[in-house]
Amino acid sequence: MGRVTTRVRRTRWDVEADARLERPDTVAVEEPLEIRVGEEPLTTTMRTPGDDFDLALGHLLTEGQLHSATEVARLMHCTDIGEDGLPTYNVVEVTLAAGASLHTPPRARTEAMTSACGVCGSASVDDVRTRGRFAVADDPLVLDPAVVAGLPDALRARQPVFERTGGVHAAALATAAGELLVVREDVGRHNAVDKVVGAASREHELPFSATVLVVSARASFEIVQKAAMAGIPAVVAVGAPTSLAVDLATQAGITLVAFTRTPRFSVYSRPDRLSS
Repeated sequence: MGRVTTRVRRTRWDVEADARLERPDTVAVEEPLEIRVGEEPLTTTMRTPGDDFDLALGHLLTEGQLHSATEVARLMHCTDIGEDGLPTYNVVEVTLAAGASLHTPPRARTEAMTSACGVCGSASVDDVRTRGRFAVADDPLVLDPAVVAGLPDALRARQPVFERTGGVHAAALATAAGELLVVREDVGRHNAVDKVVGAASREHELPFSATVLVVSARASFEIVQKAAMAGIPAVVAVGAPTSLAVDLATQAGITLVAFTRTPRFSVYSRPDRLSS
């Protein structure tokens, strides 16, 4: 498996003191991951190495291309070799179970995915408005405001790569009581979510009813889209929401919470799930 962090040279300047300091620094690794189904390339995304199988599986589920982890027979790293002659582990090959096939074709893109955005380069907004299979609007989830306010702090306590680098996002799947079931980190916020969904799908079938998706970043369209595709009825974000995220959350019936920092947060859709 590739490295999650690496050491680089850094020169730190102090303008007021007219001084500079040479020292090594720890940064998050960013490398491409190509996901193949059979021998056919499906997509390439920039990610932090680690939990690659969760990422590949979660991507297929949140894109609606698979409906269950049971549709996958095997996940393996291809033996691609880097310039240094060592394996890169930057290609995951997905072998589908007997009788299984992709439910939808790959989303049309004009460029490869980056770690910054899961839907950038899509041919149109309509192309990413995948119809979800789950009625998340009917989910009976009830949330305690005190629990919601504390979720980012609980997530922050389980971000070891961020602690070392300050350069990765995190996502978690939490219960209504605030227990974090799965936590994953990645340079890409959408990758972190895919890793969480992929990991959780190994233990539980979709939909992930009565759960909360917690993200360390802003609440963007692709984050809400992935929640809807996984049947998650609530999203809690540390950062701001986007207009399209609010629109989608409202249409899908997802409780969208943003600007979440103890003891305050803002709710942009379905506030009725918050207990008074």
